[in-house]
Amino acid sequence: MEEKIYFMKEALKEAQKAYEKKEIPVGAVIVKDHKIIARAHNMKENKKMATGHAEILAIQKACKKLKAWRLTDCEIYVTLEPCAMCAGAIIQARIQKLYIGTMDPKTGACGSKLNLLEDFIFNHQVLVEKGILQEKCEYILKDFFKKLRSGQMRVGEKE
Repeated sequence: MEEKIYFMKEALKEAQKAYEKKEIPVGAVIVKDHKIIARAHNMKENKKMATGHAEILAIQKACKKLKAWRLTDCEIYVTLEPCAMCAGAIIQARIQKLYIGTMDPKTGACGSKLNLLEDFIFNHQVLVEKGILQEKCEYILKDFFKKLRSGQMRVGEKE
């Protein structure tokens, strides 16, 4: 369990980077052989790219590092439940296991809105574990959206 907490804390560090850039604070790390091989955070606003999700960016980095599109011996830690696009990318990358910090009742595709990873049979099955550091993962998102709603910040706005 200590290892899971360590890696989710690393994903939370990525989420904090996104927060500081006024991006929705989601972070991801990809682990192989108990070592982080890729890390990323949301960059949709800054990159002006719809696919700039933490999971997609981390998968791209891991593929580049390993010089392969198959990440079969890898695990991904994500602070927020992946959307359908990211869940699909996790399946396509053949990632072995997904660790989720907190669920996303609005767009989550790993159990909240739908469950691409467990309700459908694809050529690759991803193991899923939920609720790793859930309170901390929820807090950063709630704090971000509270400031957004109060007008204290605007998404993607430069200081």
